[in-house]
Amino acid sequence: MLAALLGRTMLPVFKKALPTIGATERAALESGTVGFEGRIFEGKIDFSALAAIAPARPQAHEQAFLDEQVPALCRMLDDFEIDQAGDLPAEVWDYLRQHGFFGMIIPRAYGGLEFSHTVHAQVVTRIASVNIPAAVTVMVPNSLGPAELLLRYGTQAQKDHYLPRLASGQELPCFALTSPYAGSDAASMTDVGVLVEREWNGVMTRGFALTFKKRYITLAPVATVVGISFNAIDPALPADRQDLGITCALIPVPHPGLVIGARHRPMDSAFMNGPVEASDMFIPLDWVIGGADNIGKGWSMLMQCLAAGRAISLPALGSALQQSSLYVANGYAGLRNQFGLPIQRFHNIAALLAEMAVDLYASDSARRLTASILDQGEQPSVASAILKYHVTEAGRRAINHGMDILGGKAICAGPSNLLSGAYRNTPIAITVEGANILTRALIIFGQGAIRCHPFVLSEIEAVERQDGAALGRALLGHGAHLARNAWRSIVKAPLVGKPPRALEREARTIASLAAKFAFASDMCMGVLGGKLKRMELISSRLGDVLSHLYMASACLWRYAQHENEEMAVIARAAARRQIWLASSALHALFDNLHNPLLRVAAKVALGGLRPLHALRDHDKLEIAALLRQAPVIALLCPEVEAPARGGMRDLRDLLLLAQEIGEQESERLAKAIRQRRPFEEIAAESSAPQALAFLVALDKVIQVDSFAQTA
Repeated sequence: MLAALLGRTMLPVFKKALPTIGATERAALESGTVGFEGRIFEGKIDFSALAAIAPARPQAHEQAFLDEQVPALCRMLDDFEIDQAGDLPAEVWDYLRQHGFFGMIIPRAYGGLEFSHTVHAQVVTRIASVNIPAAVTVMVPNSLGPAELLLRYGTQAQKDHYLPRLASGQELPCFALTSPYAGSDAASMTDVGVLVEREWNGVMTRGFALTFKKRYITLAPVATVVGISFNAIDPALPADRQDLGITCALIPVPHPGLVIGARHRPMDSAFMNGPVEASDMFIPLDWVIGGADNIGKGWSMLMQCLAAGRAISLPALGSALQQSSLYVANGYAGLRNQFGLPIQRFHNIAALLAEMAVDLYASDSARRLTASILDQGEQPSVASAILKYHVTEAGRRAINHGMDILGGKAICAGPSNLLSGAYRNTPIAITVEGANILTRALIIFGQGAIRCHPFVLSEIEAVERQDGAALGRALLGHGAHLARNAWRSIVKAPLVGKPPRALEREARTIASLAAKFAFASDMCMGVLGGKLKRMELISSRLGDVLSHLYMASACLWRYAQHENEEMAVIARAAARRQIWLASSALHALFDNLHNPLLRVAAKVALGGLRPLHALRDHDKLEIAALLRQAPVIALLCPEVEAPARGGMRDLRDLLLLAQEIGEQESERLAKAIRQRRPFEEIAAESSAPQALAFLVALDKVIQVDSFAQTA
């Protein structure tokens, strides 16, 4: 009775206050599932439930692929030569096809590898640590595109025809979504397909006359089958019903009227990317993915695929940037001697290395956690967006730090360069599959607040149905939820479950911040209503709090799975940094709210929240000292591979020699190499039999490339 009365009373108010949700936005909201991030919106994190999420373990055939085929491929990749040629070598293309790299997500029943999400991500990360264009080439057929759409929505005939050919590499796919006037706002595409009947293979056939202009389409210049999205229109229907909605279809290459083959050069990178165009080009109805029944369902199909895909490919690139940057910068800094010391010992450089390590531990923890959740059958769309934004941004920070540490070595192009190719490719990961600016502002909290909140979606749906009783029940639940989190914010949030003992203090702070975040979110949504959707700076900060709490929790999850005393210091520092970032975002949120009611809420939400410090100097120096231990770097950078030649191979060989000689002797030799004496003479004074080889290898790494001028 109370619920019905409350609902009828509040229905007109909520109808004005709540944002309207269009069909495309609803498809995005309904895509995927709610994972662990939903517990943060509840303000109640169960650390035992978190620890119970089992990390995915590679099966025997997956491990064999990681141990054999992936390193073999990486040995074939010469970053400088690929960059100069503007394409992968023919033998690399052949190897990718021969060993099924394009069919990692395709079931074995269709000839694919059927890898887990975790192993799929590891493959992409390892390749990207050596050469990003090769990783992108492998990534795209296994990401959003024809294979995944066919697996989920294709007719059996489409699956039987295309999937074996895609798995073997006989067909190379691309998917054309972006157009000049519909980039991040892809749902507003102006590309159209008009339902017509034309002669096809000698028979009058129903189909679509397509007119489209797509750009930024990866693999388009070499694709043999194009996935396409367009707005379907039926002119035979009344004017208000002619728009049938976004539709996806497959087009074989070549096809009459299809213009394809031209090339873009994003950051002058070597991976294939280009435009796809057509004007009044006919395709039969049975080329629609899923057939005629799926006309108008394309946007929902794409959003469902992105819900999982955002968590794999681009975060894998971001992680590769982080791992390779730390591996290179730390290794180089440990053996580059200036002013009589390895530059790793200078505090400004040590601090950067520590920050890189701590960032890597946190972002990779979140990446591993989310991949494990995906492998359990979930599709956490909000967590995927968190990863896409934060891991690629962490990759950008890491490569910038690495470039700073290497100095002149980093900016001279040539075969011995260690970072410049990755540095130039970094903005690509930031930009695609939802530009990071948009992802942070609109998706993480904008979608998360509705999708993950325990009551908001129910309230919106009740208002849309004009169901007062359902609205009343949701409001009563929401009120109790708000009161609980207000109490937890003022007094003390309980510690639910059992976190790792070494990180219990961090777990208590995470629990407290989660309650404060949940309370702050409710107050902002309740007071600002639909206006919050347009207040992107506010929603971005709320998204930041959510993201950093997710990543802090992931640090505890990872440490609980692999408790290792060597990593306890780094795990604690990583969790504390994410906690500090979440706390800072919450303070910044209320610093920028001027509504009197929200100012009162700020005092509640921030009450008892002592200013948390970021990593102190002594913490950074302690972590930097740990990074001088090879086992610690191996745990942080397990997916860094090496080519057969080039700068990364030279550095890998040098670090192996340094490990054999020992830290003290390798540092002494690195200092002695500056004495302008013959290497043989310096080596003769060393007790290490590898001294001469070490000196030669060190000199090779220190040098940069030069080229004769051409007339």
